[in-house]
Order: sequence, then structure tokens, then C-alpha cells
Amino acid sequence: MTAGPQDWSAARAAPAAGTPPRSLLIRGARVLDPASGHDGIADVGIRDGVVSDIGASLPTDRFEQTIDGRGQWLMPGIVDLCARFREPGQTHKASFASETPAAQVGGITTVILPPDSQPAIDSPATLLRVQRIAAQVGGLDVRVLGALTKGLGGEALAELSALRSAGAVGASQALQPIRDMLVARRALEYAHGLGLTVHVFAQNAALAAGGCAHEGAVATRLGLASIPVAAEVSGIRFWISLVEDTGARIHFCRLSTARGAELVALARERGLPVTADVAAHQLFLTDTDVDGFNALCHVMPPLRSSEDRDALRQAVADGVIGAICSDHQPHEADAKINPFPMTEPGISALETLLPLSLALVHEGVLTALDAAARLSLGPARIAGLDAGTITVGAAADLTLIDPAREWVLRADHLRSAGRHTPFDGRSFRGCASTTLYRGEPVFVG
Repeated sequence: MTAGPQDWSAARAAPAAGTPPRSLLIRGARVLDPASGHDGIADVGIRDGVVSDIGASLPTDRFEQTIDGRGQWLMPGIVDLCARFREPGQTHKASFASETPAAQVGGITTVILPPDSQPAIDSPATLLRVQRIAAQVGGLDVRVLGALTKGLGGEALAELSALRSAGAVGASQALQPIRDMLVARRALEYAHGLGLTVHVFAQNAALAAGGCAHEGAVATRLGLASIPVAAEVSGIRFWISLVEDTGARIHFCRLSTARGAELVALARERGLPVTADVAAHQLFLTDTDVDGFNALCHVMPPLRSSEDRDALRQAVADGVIGAICSDHQPHEADAKINPFPMTEPGISALETLLPLSLALVHEGVLTALDAAARLSLGPARIAGLDAGTITVGAAADLTLIDPAREWVLRADHLRSAGRHTPFDGRSFRGCASTTLYRGEPVFVG
């Protein structure tokens, strides 16, 4: 462990070359398993890509390689519910080749891609194309949401049955609205019949009206078109009313408001099949960070008030919001240089998802076990994946964390092809020291 802040690039050693070990022992780590609630020191043995042993003082001579985990935390690999890799269609922004290492550095072992690539993922052919690209790069479990409507146009329903057969783990409109309420209802009925969860970005397009900032004093002073809290609230209410009618499973993506979190909590108390996530940056930044027309803080949904941020933190702590995601959106340099309303929303966030979540632990908002749940088990359950646990027989997708390592994030050292982050220069405590995918170290810092 280091005594003082260090540059993030120092924690980026490449994985050792050679044949991956068939067996591996992690000794003496604090094992965080949100599935069982286990939080304690243990040895974890891995054979042929799966967890084979969990116990105290496992014999080292039974394993080809040993990692000293003393003083570190071992949790299931992070499952990121929303990350854009920009391929196919926007490789000038990023690609699987550039973003996979960024995910590995961040302790992420599974990513869920929204369907708004170019072309949209509205057919089995496009979905299989994405899967082939991901397989060629390897080292990461890549899952895909199918488009809810053709071309994400919000009119004709996409081939949900065929998309499900091709491997889609859910359906979504990404950031695109469905303006026809009957189409929305038919889409939920169709998805429900297939057992697909519909991932919804709940924002009333008419109320949002092309805005780019939170409706408040900052947007008013800067003269920015604003998006009121009511845009999210009315969107959530609309979709909850359809859940009541259809019984379909809805996952609300990237909540940004206190009132939105309250509506989700009430729906869950009534037993409705509703879940939610939040982007990590929404738990730290507010609309005041937009001041000075800071395009690095142009995100969608927009950064809200400090009261909203604090309510979102509480909802994460209470489990109302069951997952924290990156909402990773890498951009080329030109995407952020225009006047604020003309810049493209989104930031590079794969490499800050874990450090920001650890900051919540250090601040006392979450326990270490809660953080593991929001980053692994919670999102895995939402996506219907057999992941997010450290148990014998489970895939050895694991993240070893040095919780005390102090470092400074430098945007120009990000592995992502995108270099846009509002956290440039921020000091962090804690990061991934080793990421294992199917028992193979794919990142060693």
C-alpha cells in the first residue's frame, strides 16, 4: 500500500504474459459475498475458471499460482448495467478493443450494452454481430439489450422473440421515447409474455423539450434550456401504470431525482416488479457543477440538486435503488468543445465506477458488503444473470480491491478512448488491484 496519493497510471501494470493458470489461490482476503451475506477473511481457490474452494488456510501446494490478498477485499466481478462501447457505427469514439481494457482496469467483468448502436440492435443479425465483435476481443462478459421498437423509432415493435432467442437479456429504447401510449402498452405485453425485463429511461419527452440542464437557479442564470423534475416523475408514473395493467417487469434506468426514487420505493412496497439503478456520478455531482458551462458535466439525465443527490444516496443505501452503474459514454475530443447545449451528453465512466462506489463506503453511506451488492449481485439479478456471488461452483469473475490505495485520476491516463471525465484531478482511496475473468487475471495493478 502507498503512503500518499499517486498517479493512476502507476496502478496499470499489464497482466503477466504466458499461459493462464488452471488453478489459482487468493489468500487471506476479506471476502464480500452479497448473495450469502458473508463478510470475513478467507482463502478462495479457483480451478478451471470456477470457484473450487472457500475456507481458512487452504494448502498452497494444491494451486499453480498464489495471490496474496491480505489487507484487500475480494468481491464478485462488477456487473455494469449500462456501458456504450460505440461499436458498431461510432468507432471514431471508441471500440471493444479500447473499452474492454478500461472495464478490466475498473474491476468490471460483465457489461450490459444498450441497443442504441448504429444500426440499432433491433434484429438478431445485429445482435449476433455485436456478440462476434465482443468474442474476438474477449476478457469480458458482454450482454446486450434488444431494441424495444424497430430502429428505436417508437412505432413498430421490434422482433423481441427473435432477439431473446439470440441472447438479448432485456429490451430497451435507450434514450429514445415512445410517444404512442398504445405502442408502449403493447411492447410491455409482448415483453412480459417472453419473460423479458424492459429497461426504461423514464423521461417525458414533451416536458424535457430538448433541454440540457436541471431546471433550477444555475440553468436560469446560464440561460440553458432546462429539464424539470416533473419530466422524470411523470415518465415513471406512466410506466408504473402500465406495469399495474400488464404485470411486466420494468427496470428504471439512471434515476436522477428524489421524487423519482420515492415513486420507485412506493411501487416496490406494493409488490410491483420494479427495479432501478443510478449512475455513479449522480451520487456525487449536482447542477452547480455545470456552472461555467462545464461540458464535462453535460450528462443525461442532467445533474440535479444537492437534495436530489442526497435522496439518491439514501435510496441506494436502503436498497430501493438496487444497482449503481457507470453509464459509460466515451466521446471523441470534438464532442465536448462546442457551446454547452451543442455538446454531446455523457462521460467516460468505466474506470470511476468502482472508486466512486468505494468513496461511498469511506463516507459511511454504504457498508463494504452493500457496495458489493449494488455493483455485482443487484445488477446481475436485474439482468437475469448467474453472477454476483462467490460460491463454490460459481464462475470465477472476481475483483480484488486495495481499499486503502490512494491515487489521483488523470483523464489523459484513462484506458478508455474517451478522455472526458468531471473527476479529472480528483483524489481517490481504493481501486481494483486484480480483475479475474473466468479465473484468469485480465488486469493486475
